[in-house]
Parts: sequence; C-alpha cells; structure tokens
Amino acid sequence: MYRNTGTAEYNKIEMKSIIGKKVGMTSIFDTNGRQTAVTIIEAGPCVVTQKKTVETDGYNAVQIAFGDKKEKHTLLSEKNHFAKANTGAKKFVKEIRDSETDKNVGDTIGVDIFAEGENVSVVGTSKGKGFQGVVKRHGFPGVGEGSHGQHDRQRAPGSIGGSSTPSRVFKGMRMAGHMGNEKVKVKGLKIVKIFPEKNYLLISGSVPGHNGSIVLIQK
Repeated sequence: MYRNTGTAEYNKIEMKSIIGKKVGMTSIFDTNGRQTAVTIIEAGPCVVTQKKTVETDGYNAVQIAFGDKKEKHTLLSEKNHFAKANTGAKKFVKEIRDSETDKNVGDTIGVDIFAEGENVSVVGTSKGKGFQGVVKRHGFPGVGEGSHGQHDRQRAPGSIGGSSTPSRVFKGMRMAGHMGNEKVKVKGLKIVKIFPEKNYLLISGSVPGHNGSIVLIQK
C-alpha cells in the first residue's frame, strides 16, 4: 500500500485493511430524517495466513485471506500454506504492507478494526462495459447536427490526425475501445454504520464493482 522508505515516520504507521464482498446498496435515515445512500459490504472475517518481516523477506507485511474454498479445488501447496494458520482453504489472498502490527499467523481480522465515522478507501474492479464508442467512453458530443448533409454522424469521433503532417496518429488519442473492468480506488468514503454480528460495513456512497465482487477496504 505504500513504499517503505525505512524512516521513523513510516515505521510508526499501521495500516488497517480488510477484504470484503460487495452485497448491494440501500438507504438509511438519521434521527433528523435525512437520507443517506450506502453500500453494504460483508467485510471479513479475514485470517492472517502469513507474516513477513525485514529479517526474512526484506520488508514488513501481513497476508490476509478471505472466503472459503472447496478442498477439491485447492492445490496441495495451498492446503499446506493455509494449514500453518490453522484454517481451511481460502479463495482470496491479499498482502498488506505494514511496518508495525500485533497480528500473528492464525489471528482473525474483523470489522472491529474500524469505527463508525472513519474515512476509508475502497479498492475494487469496476464493471466491464465491453467495447464502447467515444461518446460513452470519453464523453464526446458527436460530429455536427442531424442536418446540412450530416448522415449518421451523431456519435462519430471525427478527425483523428493530420494528412501530410504529421502523417500519423498520435499515441494516446481518445478513441473507441474497451471500457471498464479496471482497478479503481475510491478515497474519502465514510463508514456510516457497523454491524459486527453480521460483519457488515455500511459505507456512504457507491464503491466500484458489481454485487458480489471482492473489494479491499483500507484506512
């Protein structure tokens, strides 16, 4: 999550992170009747499956795992790895850079690491939208209007380069292409409500991905 520079300032940082699954969106109301749109995330519980240190690996980090996986779909090497943490096979594994942590292999991380009112960042994979044109992908207005000889040009990209000069199309030109299905990080989201008994986090606003997708919540 950050580059370890070896300074005292970074060595005092402890990053709180947890893997979760996006459940969906809903609305909640406060005592004044004000409505807030929130995203429900089933966060954890995650198991610490590996702990790295500067002495053994050159940097400090913890590896957390989330989601049960069927034994028949698990490699023997994965089974042995998870067995060291006294846990079953897991689907999703994420390494969190952390210079100071009291978590050890086999410990469980739950939603109690966060507090209501905290601001967090959510990392996920955005919804894939397939091959899209320039109007939807880049917000182009189209070429001209529907009169004066224009024919089926409302959503066209227009000219993309010169003729004799420069006789090529510049790199990075905004054109039609694949849209979505990219790693997205949304910052400054607020934890509105926590339900520890269900491992639910209610986060204000929307987070990337479809319902059921895996996200990483980090402080």
